[in-house]
Formats: sequence, structure tokens, C-alpha cells
Amino acid sequence: MYDDILLPTDGSDGIAAAAEHAGNFAHRFDATVHVLSVVDTRNRFESPTAGLSAEAWTEAERERAEQAVDDTVSALPESVPVETAVVEGVPRSEILAYVEDEGSDLVVMGTHGRTGLDHYLIGSVAEKVVRRSPVPVVTVRLTAED
Repeated sequence: MYDDILLPTDGSDGIAAAAEHAGNFAHRFDATVHVLSVVDTRNRFESPTAGLSAEAWTEAERERAEQAVDDTVSALPESVPVETAVVEGVPRSEILAYVEDEGSDLVVMGTHGRTGLDHYLIGSVAEKVVRRSPVPVVTVRLTAED
């Protein structure tokens, strides 16, 4: 039923919960888990006061994204086949593009469960992926205790 499972990560605390679900699906269906992190280019800036050029900021964010991928992979069972990717762009768009480009059958992703004004102002990547994904999406509420 599922051959390729996409597990997006931003390095949030609690990603192990989503990794556990993705690992369970992968075991059940003998699938590969694709761990993806997106360097959010909307946040790129040049700030002489912070001492970072746009290029330096992007490099720091790429290192953060690579660490997020490594941490997420280490939360998966060793027996699960894994592929990794770090891309640049708008997270929801890049996640959906990866689904299409790589032929993912299922997305397993975390959500912080934002509510109220925070949710209204910031929105939710998970919510936008759920609404637009051509494949099923399993959302897992992430908490710092996971």
C-alpha cells in the first residue's frame, strides 16, 4: 500500500513521535522513509547589525536543516530504509513538490497544535499540507516530552 513515506522535519523537539509513526508504517508496508528538511527562504535577510549576510544566514540554516535530518534519521529504527534531502524554499510548497517529484505515497509529519491568535497569524505548515496533499497525511502532535 505504501512504498515511500515522507517525513518532513524542522528539528523540533518531539520529532521522535512522528519518526515512530513513520517507522511503524515503514515496517508494516516494507517502505522507505524519506526524511526532508526545508531551509525556509522567506526568512533570508541581510543584517549588518547581526553580522550576517544573506549567504551566511542561508548556510547556517542549511547546517540546521542537515542536523534536523540527522537527528530525525537517528530516531528511526535502524532496519528502516532511509533517504534524505535538504532543499531550499517555502516549507509547504517544497513538501508538496517532494510528494509529487519523488512519488511519496504517505506523509507523516508533526504539528505543534497551535491554537488561537498564534495559529491565525502564523498558520500551520501541516494544515496547509493536509489541505493540498494528493496523498494521505498523518499528523502527529509534537510535544517537548516526546
